[in-house]
Amino acid sequence: MRAVLQRVSSASVTVDNETIGQIDNGLLVLLGVEQGDTPDEARTLAEKTAYLRIFEDSEGKMNLSVQDVSGAVLAISQFTLLADCRKGRRPGFTQAALPELAEPLYESYVEALRKLDLKVETGRFQADMKVTLINDGPLTMLLDSRKCF
Repeated sequence: MRAVLQRVSSASVTVDNETIGQIDNGLLVLLGVEQGDTPDEARTLAEKTAYLRIFEDSEGKMNLSVQDVSGAVLAISQFTLLADCRKGRRPGFTQAALPELAEPLYESYVEALRKLDLKVETGRFQADMKVTLINDGPLTMLLDSRKCF
């Protein structure tokens, strides 16, 4: 799994001009599910997301997690994070999990975050979504379950 974490002061997602998810202070997470990913990886990645200390404390040091600041998470499924752009001009997506495998793992990630007492909003799997955000920092991190755990 690959996750792009963006620290935000606000973020929202709309589908067909209807806002279906919205948060204030917290994290926007774009999540890509790769072939071979497991529920254990989803849980581990959710824990890393919840506990990663990327929010500033009173001294301006990144020393607090999204939980510590009572933040929320907006989790958006995004298979394009698995794009292979090494050859040619058209990205390949053969490493992305098929939707029938990816959706349950995306849901496992979301549920694992909720079990960690985080407020979680979501997009709609496989929908054409419009995501807006105000990146706080800006701070953007890439987590890859196959490289960092």
